[in-house]
Amino acid sequence: MNGIGASTLYWAASVVFGLPLLLIGLTEWHQSLVRKNSHLARPVMLLRSYLVPLGALLVLLVQVAKMPAAFTSVRVLATVFGFVVLVLLLSGLNATVFEGAPQGSWRQRIPGIFLDVTRFLLIGVGLAVILSYVWGVRVGGLFTALGVTSVVIGLMLQNSVGQIVSGLFMLFEQPFRIGDWLDTPAARGQIVEANWRSVHIQTGRGLQITPNSVLATTSFTNLSRPPGGHHLVITTTFSEADPPDRVCALLDRVADALPQRRTDVAATSMPVGGAEYRVTVGLKSPADDSAAQATFLRWLWYASRREGLHLDGADDDISTTERIEQALRTVVAPALRLNQTDQQALRSHAKVVRYGEGEIVEQAGRVPAKMTFLIAGSVRLTAVAQDESVVVVGTLDDGSFLGVTALTRQPNLADAHAVVEVTALEIDRDHLVELVMHKPLLLQDLGRTIDERRAWVQQARVPA
Repeated sequence: MNGIGASTLYWAASVVFGLPLLLIGLTEWHQSLVRKNSHLARPVMLLRSYLVPLGALLVLLVQVAKMPAAFTSVRVLATVFGFVVLVLLLSGLNATVFEGAPQGSWRQRIPGIFLDVTRFLLIGVGLAVILSYVWGVRVGGLFTALGVTSVVIGLMLQNSVGQIVSGLFMLFEQPFRIGDWLDTPAARGQIVEANWRSVHIQTGRGLQITPNSVLATTSFTNLSRPPGGHHLVITTTFSEADPPDRVCALLDRVADALPQRRTDVAATSMPVGGAEYRVTVGLKSPADDSAAQATFLRWLWYASRREGLHLDGADDDISTTERIEQALRTVVAPALRLNQTDQQALRSHAKVVRYGEGEIVEQAGRVPAKMTFLIAGSVRLTAVAQDESVVVVGTLDDGSFLGVTALTRQPNLADAHAVVEVTALEIDRDHLVELVMHKPLLLQDLGRTIDERRAWVQQARVPA
């Protein structure tokens, strides 16, 4: 009796003194994990709020009150305690192994279906243990029946199960992720969802649903891997009379100006025979393919005509004598104070050109070789601010001119992009210098224009 009394007193004292201390320690630990945004905060909360109090109550009933384990109240309490232990194990496993997995590790790459299967197995084993040890149920026969049933079902559905398993292994390997671009025999587009059964690919024609088993048995291309490794290849045709070196230089220049191009990779072009040329452009993402190709072909149309090259064998007839004379009379003469003789002297040295929307007309930091007079359209001037952002300096409309620093052989102060299609008259620097050097008032006007635009740029670069 004394031994029994001492044992009872020992268990009672353990609960009375140990439970408060343990709860205080777990509370402090939980608060610390919450402040750190740790994934372990939830398992510790389960341990403090449910498992420890239930365990203390179970000790009081069995060890202190000496209630037999066969009592229904004890079995119910033990069952609840077992369920909480099972939930704690699942929560702790998820927090320690998967939620805190480093980016790119094998734990982070495990598909969700494998986690669900693992949880299902743990729950099944936990329930079996509870039924066996708490309620005395013989679960051996149940497992045997389940095993035989699984074999029968597996033989009946071996083809379907085989496809699912192959798809699951492909997901485990993870040759792609959400947001990657795939090029498959059935579709080409961006992955918006990947589950245990299929991959959803967003294409230009809609959402393509491709079963995992199909992807697991065919070859496909992940256009997003390695990151930054995507290239767009465009084939164009010029006249056989066009010099290949000039054509390649033009293609490279137009491709390098594309806003979708990766700045760390220069565009390359080469002749492939039959007056065809292939240009390769490194893009930031496969999502930019359509926009980059459309912009490249549009800008190339304008640039080839300015260079006197023949894209698709076509000629450009916009720079006629009538248009040049009209532009000299209506735009250039008022700006440069030209008389009739001056206009006639410049007629053979002027050229009417066009720029496409968004195309670079003048580039900052480069000394222009000509002056550009806007006949139609508008140009936006931009500069790089102190914080490396691009700021708008101003807009020039028809009747204005660019490249005024060509006369002083100074670099451009700002970039100039065509807002819409621009028609302009270009005159080489050497032919203009001969005229303006004999016009002191014109030189003063051009100097004021240079100072004024320099002030625009400086004002735009200073943050507000």
